[in-house]
Amino acid sequence: GYYKLDDNIQEKCVGIVMAGNIPLVGFHDFLCVFITGHKQMIKMSSKDDVLLKHLVKVMAGWNSKVNGKVIFAEMLKNCDAYIATGSNNSSRYFEQYFGKYPNIIRSNRTSVAVLNGSESTEELEKLADDMHLYFGLGCRNVTKIYVPENYDFIPIIKAFDKYQYFSDHHKYKNNYDYQLSILLLNGKYYMTNGSTLLTQNESFFSPISQVHYQFYTSPEGMQQSLQSNRELQCIVGHSNVPFGQAQNPGLFQYADSVDTMAFLLGM
Repeated sequence: GYYKLDDNIQEKCVGIVMAGNIPLVGFHDFLCVFITGHKQMIKMSSKDDVLLKHLVKVMAGWNSKVNGKVIFAEMLKNCDAYIATGSNNSSRYFEQYFGKYPNIIRSNRTSVAVLNGSESTEELEKLADDMHLYFGLGCRNVTKIYVPENYDFIPIIKAFDKYQYFSDHHKYKNNYDYQLSILLLNGKYYMTNGSTLLTQNESFFSPISQVHYQFYTSPEGMQQSLQSNRELQCIVGHSNVPFGQAQNPGLFQYADSVDTMAFLLGM
């Protein structure tokens, strides 16, 4: 929704534990706290501790008051509320530490795509972006596709070729080789273009370099069950998030569908 921002808001301190799976992953939380006028204390992930600090430094160069509004810290003590993002495991600790304060706690999520076989080459290449951007590490990256029975996989595997250069990245290639070895050892059927693996698996979550697929018979029933699943951040497809847009959420597309602005203004 749209909100009235009050310059005379009673300032609170919001502690933010940021994830580090993709660059600037915590920017939306930072922005929401900043524009509501609250102070924020941020614990950065060691995997993503450059860009936001640089941005705040630039902002402070424009207006020195920014330094009093945004503080980077290792320990988040004496905050009035908390926003914390992490794994399923760390979210249990967050509940323990921050449970008595107003909070938004986020755990593991991922995204899926629903295909019907009518997708164009351009749409499949955009879907390849949804899968491969940031090496597929974001919660909005597609890690599984749902396809009708007798689906022709050749066009989508060709679409993966856009990211064949990933195999020049040694850490990615190590993951690919490892996942390929496991599939071979277990005698599992798989398809590949040499840099991305496609294999049938019921799990929403797939390891780096691998995408899961599952067949469906009833599109309506499957769509309904996916929409209500709390492990999913978004669903890509003709009736859902457009192909190529999974990693381009709008300002009002809140993570986990929890309205951060309403939370901050309601404290």
